[in-house]
Amino acid sequence: MTGAKIVTDSACDLPQDLVDELGIEIVPLSIRFGDDEFVDRVDLDPQAFWKRNSESSVLPETAAPSPGAFQQVFEKAATDGHDSVVAVVLSSDLSATIQAAEAAAKAVTDTIAVHVVDSRTVSMGLGILVLQAAAASNSGTAGPEIAADIAERAQRTRVHAALDTLENLKKGGRIGAAQSLLGSLLSIKPMIEVRDGSVEPTNKPRTRTKALAALIDTVRQAGSVEHLAVMHAQCADVDSFVGQLADVYEGDIVVGDIGAVIGAHAGPGAIGVTFQVAG
Repeated sequence: MTGAKIVTDSACDLPQDLVDELGIEIVPLSIRFGDDEFVDRVDLDPQAFWKRNSESSVLPETAAPSPGAFQQVFEKAATDGHDSVVAVVLSSDLSATIQAAEAAAKAVTDTIAVHVVDSRTVSMGLGILVLQAAAASNSGTAGPEIAADIAERAQRTRVHAALDTLENLKKGGRIGAAQSLLGSLLSIKPMIEVRDGSVEPTNKPRTRTKALAALIDTVRQAGSVEHLAVMHAQCADVDSFVGQLADVYEGDIVVGDIGAVIGAHAGPGAIGVTFQVAG
């Protein structure tokens, strides 16, 4: 019997090499451009998504996985000899993905124990939690303990991002209180935070340079932080941004490409940071 299988969804934006190395299973959401539908990370990797996004006359839409997609993964974990599953998924405030995972967990109750954790976050904020869950599983920690630890870490996870546009968030209906930014779309580089699972506005700098500087200040002012990561939507300035972050953070910085799920709502040019504040 092997330990807990770690499962997540494709909103995690984790680099594929880390996913493969740690044996993480990703249940994909689907992406639709008009009448054309694609399976995230299967039909469209981040590069292909952004290429199609730039060529499309319609904004992409996302759809949660079916309960059956999760159930298939959970049952395979049992077949492979895992004693439990820990599924860490996209914020329940932003997607029905967790409902699909919970329905699947109930369906396999007699087969394998599944612990579903609401990450309350997105993108590499979710991704870092998943990496921590995988590390714990690989070191022998049991499923219930992993789930409890990740739920606690989720409360300490912060995601901040600078967007080039609010158009995607606006049309996707995920904007929430960020509607207050819409009045000056043309003259600002809006900044958002994922706060307790929802998207909230934080700042309205007028240039990208100021927006990136504000992200770095956010990390600097957060005090003792750990597990810093960067996510970006094919941004040419990501390397220089990571270099500037290294001046305020001494640890390793994981960099992930914003894929179709988050990209459909964040839009092109988005760049962000995630970290965990000290517990």
